[in-house]
Amino acid sequence: MIIIFLLLAAILIGIILIFSSKKFSPVPYFPSNSKDMSLIINSLDLKNNQTVIDLGAGDGIVIFEAAKSAFEKKLNTQFVAVDINPILILILTLRRFFHPNKNNIKILQGDFFKLDFSFLTTNYNLKTTIYLYISPWFLDKVSEQVLQQIPNAKIVSYMYPIKSLRKMKKTIHGKNSIFIYS
Repeated sequence: MIIIFLLLAAILIGIILIFSSKKFSPVPYFPSNSKDMSLIINSLDLKNNQTVIDLGAGDGIVIFEAAKSAFEKKLNTQFVAVDINPILILILTLRRFFHPNKNNIKILQGDFFKLDFSFLTTNYNLKTTIYLYISPWFLDKVSEQVLQQIPNAKIVSYMYPIKSLRKMKKTIHGKNSIFIYS
């Protein structure tokens, strides 16, 4: 009994260390609010031959709901979930395995501050939408990096506006605000 308790305690401590480590989780994990999910999916404006990239995908709530919506509408939309946290990558991979649209979902473990976005969009580069729900102090840096590599990308930011982008197309108000830049 003590061995099981010690094993569970070690696993719990390992998970806490992974989530609190700046190497494995430099951006804190906060899932998008499920009450805003329909507004978020509408803001992505899903279409055929589109790539939707969720940077800091967390548990994948947005990417999997969007992929489900695209599947139901019979759209050929590609989805990429990017996260650095190995625990969240495991969760994303398991969720993808059971998703009806799993062939159009890619899971990528990586640091989105160092990511080459161009390779994510080479096969279907007509439209690219980036979904961001990250700490506000990282938004400008990430959006600048994205737009340097994919100049025509549409960026959807949940909860926080991107100060460096002035050409805001639209703000949607739900439980939290959604900011759309194109």
